[in-house]
Amino acid sequence: MTTVTSEGVGFRSKRGPVLAAIMLCTGLVAIDSTIIATAVPSVVSDLGGFSQFPWLFSIYLLTQAVTVPLYGKFADIFGRKPVMFFGIAVFLLGSVLCGLAWSMPALIIFRALQGIGAGAVQPMSITMVGDLYSVEERARVQGYVASVWGAASVIGPTLGGLFSEYASWRWIFFINLPLGGIAALVLARRFKEQVTRSSHKIDYVGATLLTGSSSLIILGLLEGGVAWSWGSVPSLLILAAGVVLAVAFVLVERRAAEPILPLWVFRQRTLTGGNLVGLSVGALMIGLSSYVPTYAEGVLGTGALVAGFALAALTIGWPIAATLSGRIYMRIGFRDTALIGSGLIVVGAILCVLLTQRAPIWAVAGACFVVGAGLGLASSPTMVAIQSVVGWERRGVVTATNMFCRSIGSAVGAAVFGAISNATLAGHFAHPPAAVAASLPDSVDATSLVLGGQDAGGNPAAASFIRTALYDATHNIFLALLLVAVLGVGAMLLMPRRTEQLTFD
Repeated sequence: MTTVTSEGVGFRSKRGPVLAAIMLCTGLVAIDSTIIATAVPSVVSDLGGFSQFPWLFSIYLLTQAVTVPLYGKFADIFGRKPVMFFGIAVFLLGSVLCGLAWSMPALIIFRALQGIGAGAVQPMSITMVGDLYSVEERARVQGYVASVWGAASVIGPTLGGLFSEYASWRWIFFINLPLGGIAALVLARRFKEQVTRSSHKIDYVGATLLTGSSSLIILGLLEGGVAWSWGSVPSLLILAAGVVLAVAFVLVERRAAEPILPLWVFRQRTLTGGNLVGLSVGALMIGLSSYVPTYAEGVLGTGALVAGFALAALTIGWPIAATLSGRIYMRIGFRDTALIGSGLIVVGAILCVLLTQRAPIWAVAGACFVVGAGLGLASSPTMVAIQSVVGWERRGVVTATNMFCRSIGSAVGAAVFGAISNATLAGHFAHPPAAVAASLPDSVDATSLVLGGQDAGGNPAAASFIRTALYDATHNIFLALLLVAVLGVGAMLLMPRRTEQLTFD
């Protein structure tokens, strides 16, 4: 059992530095998921392996997602602090090795190691906030932590570009060392907990099956339609094997003495609804972070910095709404507060759908702000609700399960949105007008001709054609985001109006 020592006013005064350290750790993990995006040309120029570079993103997301439930269980057994330190240590070790990588395969392997460390930092951050702050305070504080992820989608690519252009791409990994060291030092000195040791059985079989099934399913979704076609033999075999292992995992967990991912987290309405909301939040975040900059740059013709500012409106709306949600849900309850947020997300998604090829950039920022406000009102109360229905000894598991669902939502969302975008662009580029056909590459890589300030080789007709194709692709993505937002409302309705703490035999 894990508890946090309380020292009255002195204890409260120590929470600020601990929260700052938690946000710094979260920021490092979040930024490293996007910082390499703008550094890819420099990395490929140095190491080669252009066809392999997508793995730099997918392997990090994959190892992070599949390890989250394991760390949640370990946190409830050994305490939050040792798991957090282990995650930071592995993440920093992976960062050093990434900075020293001598080939693309080596860099991919070291990115996987980074993801293993990130898988501990992500759920432990939210769990430690749940341990330190009261129900009234958690929504506001978790809004701060959650906003770090939105900010990372803007800061990450910017930093990656700066390091690549003015220093070396290797510094995007080395910079983690001093920052991670400072965070670890603050947590070591300020975060105190008491862990009651007792005998436990680690569910190694369940952990192996969960890791294997999640890895195969996410691999199939990430690479389907990219490395191989959806209906190909490799795609079908990988997804089928993932499903078989998932079924085996469920059967094993039903009989395990201490399951790594207990099935009761999916049987109670508050937890089930909260986990489904996590899926939708993950999909919404990856969709907006990936395609709002593409729309702003490729369709509206803005620069990367302006596109980043438009997306930053998402990170402004989230913490503001999360701060207010604490007062609201104490009056009307978790579910009703989250339903208001879900409604705002739907409104924001509709505003994204209504964006035209000549929309002002402030309209893009306004839509992002509304979605961010909705996420703040929906996500934070949902997380507080699922933490409130269990005791201290199970908070790590339910938090990690929710974060696992959010990671799965991001992985599935990235695959589905990518498939929609690629299919739309491929349809346009398969039959271009004769006047522009000679100016276009033979694939969807033609979109790069209007990104980053390019002008399609000085051919206005080609630029106009490509921007129209990009608009149709991003418009379809926004329609898909609207569908996800509506499904999120349905998930919210699964949660009961009143939450009560669960009892266990």
